[in-house]
Amino acid sequence: MVYLTLQKSQKVFAASRHLHKVAAKALEKSTPEETVTGSFASFIHNVRPDHLSDLVRHRSKRMILDSIGVGLVGSMTHVFDIALRYCQEIYSSSSSSPVSSVYGRRGLKLSPPLAAFVNGVAVHSMDFDDTWHPATHPSGAILPALLAASQMVPAASRPKGLDFLLAFNVGIEVQGRLMRFSSEAHNIPKRFHPPSVVGTMGSAAATAKLLSLNATQCGHALAIAASLAGAPMANAATLAKPLHIGNATRLGLEAALLAARGMEANLLILDDTPGCAGFNAFYDDYQPSPLTLSTNSHEFLLEKQDIAFKSFPAHLGMHWVVEAALSARNLLIDHSGSLSPSAIHTIILRVPLSKYINRPFPESEHEARHSFQFNACTALLDGKMSICSFSPDSLCRQELSQLLSKVMVEHPKDNVANFDKMYAEVTLILQNGDILTGRCDSFYGHWRKPLSRESLLRKFQTNASRVLPKDNIDNLVKTVDNLETLPDCSLLASCL
Repeated sequence: MVYLTLQKSQKVFAASRHLHKVAAKALEKSTPEETVTGSFASFIHNVRPDHLSDLVRHRSKRMILDSIGVGLVGSMTHVFDIALRYCQEIYSSSSSSPVSSVYGRRGLKLSPPLAAFVNGVAVHSMDFDDTWHPATHPSGAILPALLAASQMVPAASRPKGLDFLLAFNVGIEVQGRLMRFSSEAHNIPKRFHPPSVVGTMGSAAATAKLLSLNATQCGHALAIAASLAGAPMANAATLAKPLHIGNATRLGLEAALLAARGMEANLLILDDTPGCAGFNAFYDDYQPSPLTLSTNSHEFLLEKQDIAFKSFPAHLGMHWVVEAALSARNLLIDHSGSLSPSAIHTIILRVPLSKYINRPFPESEHEARHSFQFNACTALLDGKMSICSFSPDSLCRQELSQLLSKVMVEHPKDNVANFDKMYAEVTLILQNGDILTGRCDSFYGHWRKPLSRESLLRKFQTNASRVLPKDNIDNLVKTVDNLETLPDCSLLASCL
């Protein structure tokens, strides 16, 4: 038995030695900076605040403010309570220092990884967080990690607000670059939830930058994060989906902390190495390229591709169908002089084909947030959408059930499941045979029709006011607006 075990160990060692030789040969052909992974690590380590343009600073601060507001209102949800109780009860005897703030719980502190986890859950608890193209939720996977990490650094050496803003943009940039290595990633996902993959990598990159890891440690942080990434789309529209963001931000933070303590991993993790599955394990058409940084300037992806902010808490695709439904509703009122659901014979939705957001009769708030049918019919019935639209009382209305029973869904070939190209049409066929159609190509809040400063502030203030007094809300707005001048970035987390 001992002999057989020794034989197995020798085989494992030989196989491991072979893999190390393959990796070594690949590295021999180029310096670390010339590999894709090495270029990313070098970028994370070397990028400076003066590489941030005024536009990138402006857009990223809007993202930070919106994400904080979404996290604060998310701290009132059932799924957040479950996650918080879990961390408090299961890890109550943890030796980790409880130094990091929690959304909506003034005075409560958790260890940095646990604070990042519960705050990430809060951000995605209602699917109210921002969305980018290619499709992912970029801010929620990064901001909680940075807030938690900022409070764990000794007071005498804490990064400044400008360092925090740079680290945030590093995390956004890494996510965007990775998703652009695959055309598959541009469309509404089918297999795995993107922020659970690229968000984990972005969190690791952002935390590594904030904590000033060296280039090699940055590479190891990315490689470690890749081993902690992934979540299946089958858990969309369930209580488990917010865990995807919570885990992404926590595990990315932990990957950076492990790298800082000497943990090593494959420094070719982002390269397309023949015979070795690295980050290409997540995308069938993965074609990476180096992330270069010039001495004087760098064009961040956020400069070219703005973000989408949601006006109500639901999957981004719902925002097209709601605006189309509201347009059809107005046509019906103009046509008939009033809104009478009984006057509607059939409702036709022309939307992209995506199974997990095609839910004819949702039975929970999380299913409702991922239902074209529910959102279209609720908008027709109420003339608006809000947090209250997904309450149990709203879901159980008789008149809503009657409208849902009249819905037919069509998937035009030209309507692709892509947040940059999709559209929505809502056609009402009336009992008298008249036909009314509302259409939306770009909803208000989409990157082609960005929210105004006033609309973004109104959303933030409405969300934050559920848990914070007005003075605290005003202070948060000022702190984010003046983030570059903040002498200690942990002051932002202390405002929560």
